[in-house]
Amino acid sequence: MSDQRCTELEIKLAYQEDIVKALNDVVCRQQESIDRLEQTCRYLMQRLQEVSQSPLEEASVQERPPHY
Repeated sequence: MSDQRCTELEIKLAYQEDIVKALNDVVCRQQESIDRLEQTCRYLMQRLQEVSQSPLEEASVQERPPHY
């Protein structure tokens, strides 16, 4: 294999390593974002369940608005 061919392969490999690192960084940031969204969703689901089981909800549903 010629020196020029070897140098070209080393250059291509270096570019590929940079691209793989950049893609890995993107995937890591996306996973962190997904984790935060899942945590927020779990929190909101828990809050929704708490509110829907609250006895205050039943009283407010049966109460007439003040303009009646």
